This record gives sequence, structure tokens and C-alpha cells, in this order.
Amino acid sequence: HLGLMHASALSLWPMFKAMAEAALECGEVGVPLREALGRIGREGEQAMLVTTGGVNTHRGAIWALGLLTAAAALAPRAITLNAARLALLNDRHAPQTASHGVQVAQRYGARGAREEAQLGFPSVMQRGLPQLHKSRQQHAGEQNARLDALLAIMTDLADTCVLYRAGLEGQRAMQQGARAVLDAGGSATLAGRRQLHALDQQLLALNASPGGAADLLAACLFIDRLDGAL
Repeated sequence: HLGLMHASALSLWPMFKAMAEAALECGEVGVPLREALGRIGREGEQAMLVTTGGVNTHRGAIWALGLLTAAAALAPRAITLNAARLALLNDRHAPQTASHGVQVAQRYGARGAREEAQLGFPSVMQRGLPQLHKSRQQHAGEQNARLDALLAIMTDLADTCVLYRAGLEGQRAMQQGARAVLDAGGSATLAGRRQLHALDQQLLALNASPGGAADLLAACLFIDRLDGAL
């Protein structure tokens, strides 16, 4: 699975580059840029599916990171604001069929990927990034700090991937289990690792994978890297 994810991610490089170039060409947040991003994103998704043999590995990341990439090209110090403004605009050419994520968000009244972006990525800004910085300050090690950031996002997210596979039971297991890891000291501690193993086993039994949280971790690390470069 890791090799497939890596190949999929590499297939998206040209797409993200094209999105940044489109933002520079348009020069402002508006419908022309929003629709250009939609077109480029759909082309990138097809390239991803060809690479993976039809497996949807990064559709959510295309949405989140696509918006953030374009926003960063426009104004690096106003990334989430401009990403939110772009997400609020409609793309006339977008397919009208509702994705699994949209269907689940409507069924459970959950905040889907679209609304998360429209609100300026609160799960990233209020959960993921603060935990990433906190764990680094506690010398948890970079890998553990990133894992803790993922867990922090999981504590409060209505993850549509988990809801689709395991319903509200899966969401409760994810949120409570992630909180238990952090309350035990995080993934760098022995107690935290024990809680993490328990959470892993529970989610495997439910056939639930927090893909939405993973997409937001990618957004979190992207923003963190840009902040460090400014």
C-alpha cells in the first residue's frame, strides 16, 4: 500500500505545479481561477487513477492541497483565507454527482471537505498545527510530532471516510481513541503507544480508515512548511 500511495503522490506533482501557475496567471481569487483549479484537479485525478489502477488514494488531498497551493501562490501570508474564499466559489463545470464524502456529510450532518475548506481549515489551524508545535517543543521527534498532529485532528473531526465505512460507532471510536493517545502523553511515550495500538486494532476491526484526517494532516504539514520558509 505504501508504494501505491507514493506513486500516486508523485503523479500529482505536475497538477499542483499547474495549479500554482494558474493562480499566478489569474492573479486574484475569482471564478476564473476556481474553475481553472477544478479543471486541473479533475485532470490530476484521472492521472492518479491511471497510476493506481483505479484506486482513489488522494482525491481529498487534491481538493485541500490544490486550494492551498493556489492560495500560497497568490499570497503566502494569507493562505487559509484565500483558500476559503476559493472554496466558497462554485465551479460550473464540476460533476453534479455527489461523492461518498458529500453523501455521508449530508446523512450525518457532518462537516465535509468542502465546508472544512470554506471555514479556513479549522481542524488544521485549531488542532493539527498547535499539536505539531507542542509535540516538537516536547522533543517528541518529527515523526511522532506529525503522528500527534494527525491524532489531534482525529479527536474532533467528523471524518467522512470513517463515517462511510463504520458510521457513528466508528467516529466515536476514532475520536475517543485519538484523545486517549494524546491524554496518555502522545505517540512518543510508552503509555501513548499502547493506546495507539489499541486504537489501531479497534479501527481495523471496524474496517475504518481516517482518510479525511490524513488529507488534513497533509494540509497541516504543507502550511507548516510554508510558515517555516517565510
